[in-house]
Amino acid sequence: MEEPAESLRSDQVELRRWRMSDVDALYRATYESLDHLVPWMPWAADYSRQNTSDFLARNQEEWETGQAFGFAITSGNTVIGSCGLMRRIGAGGLDIGYWLHPQWTGRGLATMAAGALVRQGFQLPGIDRIEIHHDAANPASGAIARRLGFTEVERVQAPEGGPTAPGEVGTVVVWRMTADQWRTGTAERAQQAG
Repeated sequence: MEEPAESLRSDQVELRRWRMSDVDALYRATYESLDHLVPWMPWAADYSRQNTSDFLARNQEEWETGQAFGFAITSGNTVIGSCGLMRRIGAGGLDIGYWLHPQWTGRGLATMAAGALVRQGFQLPGIDRIEIHHDAANPASGAIARRLGFTEVERVQAPEGGPTAPGEVGTVVVWRMTADQWRTGTAERAQQAG
C-alpha cells in the first residue's frame, strides 16, 4: 500500500509525520489548547501525558497499516496542531481531521494544512473522494472546507444518538471533494495564475 510523503509543505506551515520523540511538544500544544478543544474533541475531556504517548504509538501503528496518516502541523520548529488523513469512509475515500493551538488560529494555517492533505490524498492510488466531517455547531471547520472548494453533501444525526463532546449539537455536516473536482480546480487555478 502506498503511503503519503512523511513531510508536506504549504506556504507558512509544514506537516510532518508524528514521531514518538514529539511527546513533549504534542503534550504542551494540546494542554495549552484544552479550552479550545474540549467543546469539539471527546478525547480532550480527560487529556493526560499518557494519552499523548498512546496517541503517538497509535499513529505509528496506523501509519504502518495504512489506516491513517497523522501529521504534526508546525510553523518554524514549533508544533502548533495536528492533522491527518484517515480511511474511515469506505473504499476510495479519505477523511481529514485537524486542530490548531488557539494562538495560531485566524491566520489561514489550518486551511493551508488541510489543503496540503488534500493534494497529498489525491496523489495516493485509488482515492476518488476526500471528506471533512464536523458538528454543525462548529462553523470554523466548515469554513475551512468551503475555502478549499469542498461541497456540503449532507447533514446526518451523529452515530449512537447524539453529541460526544459538550459543544456539539449532534448533527454531523459532511463536506466532500471528488478527484474530478480537485483536478478541475487545480487546472482553473493554474490558468488564473498563468
